[in-house]
Amino acid sequence: MTTIAKAYVAHSAKAPLEPWEFERRDLNPHDVQFDILYCGVCHSDLHQVRAEWGGEVFPMVPGHEIVGRVVAVGSDVSKFKIGDLAGTGCLVDSCRECNSCQHGMEQFCENGPSFTYNGYEQDKKTLTQGGYSSSIVVHEDFTLRISDKLELAATAPLLCAGITTYSPLRRWNIGKGDKVAVVGLGGLGHMGVKFAVAFGAEVTVLSTSPDKEEDARKLGAHKFVVTKDKTQMKSVSGSFDFILDTVSAPHDINAFLGLLKPQGVIVCVGIPPTPYQLHAFSLVSGSKVLAGSMIGGLPETQEMLDFCAEHNVVSEIELIDIKNIDKAFERMEKGDVRYRFVIDMSTL
Repeated sequence: MTTIAKAYVAHSAKAPLEPWEFERRDLNPHDVQFDILYCGVCHSDLHQVRAEWGGEVFPMVPGHEIVGRVVAVGSDVSKFKIGDLAGTGCLVDSCRECNSCQHGMEQFCENGPSFTYNGYEQDKKTLTQGGYSSSIVVHEDFTLRISDKLELAATAPLLCAGITTYSPLRRWNIGKGDKVAVVGLGGLGHMGVKFAVAFGAEVTVLSTSPDKEEDARKLGAHKFVVTKDKTQMKSVSGSFDFILDTVSAPHDINAFLGLLKPQGVIVCVGIPPTPYQLHAFSLVSGSKVLAGSMIGGLPETQEMLDFCAEHNVVSEIELIDIKNIDKAFERMEKGDVRYRFVIDMSTL
């Protein structure tokens, strides 16, 4: 039976979000339907509703940090039952057949992944709509198990901010004995700190904001460096094995490459609006590595959620009423959130 979902939608790049209703698809045999209880607010939501990345399709219901409770399952579903907690991140489907999909990297599906919103189902015709809504229908393979040990509202941002920072730290085997720096202490950066600390690394936060030092230390960071202070920056030159750069504003990547040890690695997960001005000498001096990372695939995302349940790692959040979403976007642009907005969907 078709479900009418309530939502907040952007009808164009210049329009504020407003209430809307639309049809979710009928359940297929392997689909799970869950009522959305909380949805995180990602900076990419803002970019896309304002058509800042190009290729956006309207009407658009944003939201890809989605958690809730299962209310219906298809006839062949084996992984979930009614009443289970469930979540969906940035992906709702992929081709399942290409090399990337076969190796648990559905985010790189060679035939085009189906993103949770501002994208298309695998039929390449049906527009996907996201989590700023009352319910969602997702194939069970793209529905994630959520432990009841976790605070549910604070778990929502793990579906994007969490996996975005967890994945590169795991890929580069960060652990005890490693000296790690996290550039920027925002929605992504604060999760990077939490994970790096949980993995046993010595963690330094690099920030332009001196007033974030107290927060950084509460999150577990061992050291704090104000990047505008040349003396402080010089004191950590050549110090780090690994740097996680979470900053989406324009900045000088060469300055951070200079903080790496020989053969050190810097991974960018923030997406500045303009290209880096990279000096080759910054890389070849010390045989350093500059890499990028996106989200993880489904297996790694589930691994991350299970790790968080075991180690009690969740996001620091501010819970909001959905009618205040445009104000939240404005505050997010100014960096006025510590550290992730989450919508209480009972306010819809």
